[in-house]
Amino acid sequence: MALWKSLAGLLALVLLLGGCSRPPTAGEPAAPDLAVDPDGGDEPAEDVPPATAPHAAGALAATASDLAAGLPAPLGADAQALRDGWGRPLEGGPDAADAAACHYLFTDPGRAEGFGQAFMFEGGRFVRMDVDDAALAAPGGGRVGMDAAAVAALYPGRVEGQPHKYVEGARILRVTGDGEAVLVFATDAAGVVRSWRIGLPPQVDYVEGCG
Repeated sequence: MALWKSLAGLLALVLLLGGCSRPPTAGEPAAPDLAVDPDGGDEPAEDVPPATAPHAAGALAATASDLAAGLPAPLGADAQALRDGWGRPLEGGPDAADAAACHYLFTDPGRAEGFGQAFMFEGGRFVRMDVDDAALAAPGGGRVGMDAAAVAALYPGRVEGQPHKYVEGARILRVTGDGEAVLVFATDAAGVVRSWRIGLPPQVDYVEGCG
């Protein structure tokens, strides 16, 4: 009798253990397969795509706020430093009678329309870059051909608009960043950007350029 009770108890234990590891029946959710991070961290196993990675938007915003980051030489540099940074021929130079006077170096003076891209010097220092080529984007994405509303959307809370000094209905859209550099968009009377420039005050605000 004691032997029979022992066998019965052993059989019950086997059945109980078998039931604990049975597969789920139809309609019963399977237990989630949890992967354990050997380092104990809570980061996902796969890389986070750049579009959704933490701080991705902040990284893009930083590009727009560091307005002088893409220039071929730092603002305040001399002409040789800019020529070295540009790495291609530049035309123009200072007046022989006054090397410190305002002047431009041009990337393509033979263009059929506009000037493309030019670098302003005053007092022997690089103080401004001017662009009227629609193929070249400003820091943050602004470019020739955009309307004023699109510019305001690209630089929210950072655009100060004012009437153009000479063209009725035209506007000057002034964008400030984290440093000394200022980005300026000039529109026509229809509100379309016709040129933009980056530079240091007061030269960046010269409406006439070196005129």
